[in-house]
Amino acid sequence: MEKFIIVTDSCSDLDKSAREKYQIEYLPMHFSENGKDYDADLDWKEISFSDYYNKMRNGTRFITAQVNVAQYREAFEKYAKEGYGILSISCSSKLSASVRASEQAREEVLNSYPDAKIYCIDSLISCAGLGMICIHASKLRSEGKSLEETVAWVEENKLNFHQEATVEKLTWLKQAGRVSAASAFFGGLLNVKPIIISDAIGQNFAVEKVKGRKVSFTRLVERVKEAYDGTKYPEIVVAHGDVEEEAKEIKEMLVSALGVDESLVQIDRIGPIIGASTGPGVIGIYYYGSKVTENAEA
Repeated sequence: MEKFIIVTDSCSDLDKSAREKYQIEYLPMHFSENGKDYDADLDWKEISFSDYYNKMRNGTRFITAQVNVAQYREAFEKYAKEGYGILSISCSSKLSASVRASEQAREEVLNSYPDAKIYCIDSLISCAGLGMICIHASKLRSEGKSLEETVAWVEENKLNFHQEATVEKLTWLKQAGRVSAASAFFGGLLNVKPIIISDAIGQNFAVEKVKGRKVSFTRLVERVKEAYDGTKYPEIVVAHGDVEEEAKEIKEMLVSALGVDESLVQIDRIGPIIGASTGPGVIGIYYYGSKVTENAEA
């Protein structure tokens, strides 16, 4: 069986148990609070999950940074020296420059290890969507698929991984430059909730707007039902920004609407990188379905 390493970043939101089970490595992104720097640790060692989102509720703004070239170069050199092929799957290039850093590091490492096999993929998605792609790549590796076969599958199928998300408040999107000040103000005033997808070029795109938190949950589930394909990849992830009870409510709605076993719907946490832009109260559903075609720039 060909030896290759799967590497991702903090936007995958894969916890330690998932990373160990599927033998996936990750390189941490970074965030800062009032000049204090942290690794965007997926195991929440430096700051707890609840503390992070409570700080945001109390007015803290976190500034995020990508995985840098030096981090990728160090990792790629280590694995290349050990004779491993490398599959690096990064957060959407529309949300982070990490994938560009990985590509630069790849070229630098190939100067020293010209026979190394290093592939850098722009996943065009984030959060559990990115994590699910990495997990399926790991399963293909376990089945004996080659590095090239795994790369081909990811490139062919990455736009079949969907995000259906909504936020509790538009404040955080506004601060991150995702919506205009006027849109944020009137959205809050009228209790408008965006339905945010990851579109065909990897942007977070408010494809719909609905009025009310509960209505937004109903619409998320309806959109999943319209596109979900449980024959190829039945697992679904409901990810949240410190609103676990609401995530459980949405899980129940999905089980009822789709007629799937509740074991197929996992509740997970949205990590510090995407969470810094979406804020506490964000809910996202991630799943495999029909190919994403919406494009915010079309």
